[in-house]
Formats: sequence, structure tokens, C-alpha cells
Amino acid sequence: MAWNEPGGKNNDPWKNKGGRDQGPPDLDDIFKNLFGKFSKGGGGDGSSGGKSLGGMGITVILVLLAVVWVISGFYTIREAERGVVLRFGEFSQFVEPGLRWKPTFVDEVIPVDVQSISSMSSEGSMLTEDENVVSVEMEVQYRIVEPYKYRFAVTNPEQSLSQALNSAIRYVVGHSKMDDILTRGREAARQQVWQELEGIINPYDMGISIVDINFKDARPPDAVRAAFDDAIAAQEDEQRFIREAEAYSREIEPRARGQVNRMAEEAQAYKERVTLEARGEIARFEELLPQYNAAPEVTRQRIYLETMEQVYQNTTKIMIDNKGSGNMMYLPLDKILENQSNQLPRANSRSTLEGLQQNNISTSQSNNSTPSTLRSDRNRQGRN
Repeated sequence: MAWNEPGGKNNDPWKNKGGRDQGPPDLDDIFKNLFGKFSKGGGGDGSSGGKSLGGMGITVILVLLAVVWVISGFYTIREAERGVVLRFGEFSQFVEPGLRWKPTFVDEVIPVDVQSISSMSSEGSMLTEDENVVSVEMEVQYRIVEPYKYRFAVTNPEQSLSQALNSAIRYVVGHSKMDDILTRGREAARQQVWQELEGIINPYDMGISIVDINFKDARPPDAVRAAFDDAIAAQEDEQRFIREAEAYSREIEPRARGQVNRMAEEAQAYKERVTLEARGEIARFEELLPQYNAAPEVTRQRIYLETMEQVYQNTTKIMIDNKGSGNMMYLPLDKILENQSNQLPRANSRSTLEGLQQNNISTSQSNNSTPSTLRSDRNRQGRN
């Protein structure tokens, strides 16, 4: 009959063992018996055997503890970090990046990042020199240069730096006007905060270096924010117009210089052309002077005919004053040339014109023209 069937209570292996009810074995009793065997020599197998087994157990435990102690001493310092080693709480040395070992419970290593740039912001409402309230927000960027001083020069370096930044901002804003903080004086305020912050933290020798300070925002009170926004927009427009004017000036100035150079070159060319033409006229008159001296009347008559030929080439109507008869002759050359254009070449029409001019001249000479009449004719020619 199975022990768990009805009527099989006496067959329960955990009860009635040794004449009394007994439950499952206790784990505490098992471990106590096990350690007792190591300490007493295996349950009474002899005094020499018990001592050897007990010493072996202690040795194994000590070896295991030593291995754990050695393994727990290995640590790694990253590339951007430097390790500050404290031996029994006192500074011992710096540790370079890499895999290192330290005696546990003797040395303590504190890794400090010395390459990364950290940032910290400060914001608050402050009173300006002209008794206006502005909300200013700035951000400081810093880097750790001396790990030991950063860890032990002050109790809390982050809090100390935050308080120093807040104090520097309030000092600068309190000695500045509201318009300067909100508009064109931001860069000057940023530089002043930087200088003031360095002056505050240098005596503490915190082991940090200020990399930069950013002027993130400056806002007026909500009641006058719209007016200040308009003022800032107007100043930005002013700067934009100034830049546009400077750009236009840089663009138009080379163009004007080019026009000046072109006009100067044109004037120089005109000067040379007029000079050459004048010299040509001088040469022509110098060649004509001997001919005039040899035959003045013939030369004057030839010059007159050549001049009249040039004048009549551009004239379609000619009026001839015949003083001898008191009549005025009208020659419609445009009509004559128009009628003869389909029959005669242009060269024949020009010869016809010359013939008419010669006939006119001969007629004027046959009408007892005096030298004074010729001079009057030349005077009319000059007026024409």
C-alpha cells in the first residue's frame, strides 16, 4: 500500500522515523552539518584527519577570497578621463587612460573627464542701472584642467560655479542700462560677465577653465514687451539698411570708376582726333599757300567753287540773286533730279549741276560785276 493512500499514514517517509513524527529536512541543519564536518574532521574519523580537512577548507576559502580581491582591483580609465588615486583617503597620484589595477580597500580611484566641454545655464529677473527689470539667461561653457583641484579644492564645484555665474550676471546687468542689455550692448555685456566670472572663481583655484559664455536671451517685462520688440525690430532694420547701403556703395563705386575711366579715354581720343584734324588742316593750308601766292584770284575762285559744290550737294532748292536784272532765280533741283533719275545716271546729274553753276558764274561776270560785287558774293558765301 502506498504511503499516500488511505490508511497508509504510517508509511510516510517523513513521519514516525525513529519513533516520532518528523517533517522534511531543514536546509539550515544541512549547512550546519556540512561546515561541522570541515571543522571537526568529518564526523569523528580521527583527530589527525579532522585537523587536515579543517585546514584545507580554510586554505580554499582564503585562496578564493584572494582571487576575488585581485580580480576586483582591475579598472579602466577612458581616453577622455584622468584618474585621481586616493590611498587611505589621501591623494596619491594621477592615473593615465587604460586598464589599471588598484589594491581594493586600500586605493580609491576617481575618474575625471578632462577633455569634454561642459555647460551650465543661469537665468533670472534682474534690476538694471536705470531701474528696469529684465529677464536674462546666459550659459557658461567650461573644461576641467586640473582634476585634483576640481574634486577637492571646493566642496561642490558645480554649485560653486553656478553661484559665481549668477553673481557675475547680476553685477553686470546692475551696472548696465536696459536698452544696452536688450539691443546693441549684448556683446559688451557678455564680455563683462566673462571677465567678472573669471575674477570670482580664480581665488578658489577650482581647476576649471572658462571656454565661452553665450548670451542666450534677454527679455523685458511682459507689460512693455511689445514696445521693446518694435524697438529691436527697428534697430535690426537700421542695421540691415546700413548693410544694404554699404553693399550698394561697393557695387556702384567700381561702376562709376569704370565710367570715369571710359569718359577720360573718350576725351583723350577726342583730343587726339581734333589735334590730328587741326594738323591736317594746317598741312592743307600750308600746301595751298604757295598756290594762293602764285594766283590769288584763281585760287579764291577754285576754293569758292569747291565750297559751293559741297553746300549744294546737301541742298535740293537753290535761290540765285541776279542783281543786274533785279530778278530772283529759283532752281527746283529736287524736281529736276527726280525727273532725270530714271533716265540719267547720278554722275550725269552732278555734271549738269556743275554746268548750271558755271553758267551762273559766267552770267554774273558778263553783267559788269565789279570786285566789290565779287567780295559781296564771297561775303554771302561766308554767311551761308
